[in-house]
Amino acid sequence: MKKTDIIYLTCAISSMFFSILLWFTVNREYGAYVGIWVPSILGLWAVHKLAQIEKNQMKEEE
Repeated sequence: MKKTDIIYLTCAISSMFFSILLWFTVNREYGAYVGIWVPSILGLWAVHKLAQIEKNQMKEEE
């Protein structure tokens, strides 16, 4: 795994746990709001990976 992959996964997992913590301790609305971040972070990670693949394919074609 690359360093960027670890960063994305760490952000997504920590957001999920923080969301659970907020849900059960502070306020369910806050927990739901932070929980929405998880798929967004994973989506950004997917776009980043696709951009890397495209960049590598462009280099191979040259």
